Amino acid sequence: MSTDDTEEVVRASDLGGDGPPVEEKPYKIVFEAAGCFGAGRCAQVSDNWELDIETGLARPRSFYLDEDELDDNLRAAEVCPAKKDRGVIHVVDRRTDEELAPDPHGDGTLSVDW
Repeated sequence: MSTDDTEEVVRASDLGGDGPPVEEKPYKIVFEAAGCFGAGRCAQVSDNWELDIETGLARPRSFYLDEDELDDNLRAAEVCPAKKDRGVIHVVDRRTDEELAPDPHGDGTLSVDW
């Protein structure tokens, strides 16, 4: 029996590739695609999101964002109804690994269910 009952923390920097330089695109989307059920709210509020006609599921056009793209993608994360309204779109500041949205825990930790 293990005496360590702590859960391992998943950091955004542990997921995906390196992407473009942080200075150019300081924000990153972590998308739990398996939890998407195609409500399409993300695509209604952000040009970065589209619904795939064949699968009926959403997908981002880009996983890396600059300041100009941030607000739309924060809104997409906030309106996502998947995971009992906790959402499957996570917007993370690559400089700090802090989850900016949806941040259901309120502490900036990445709220993925993997």
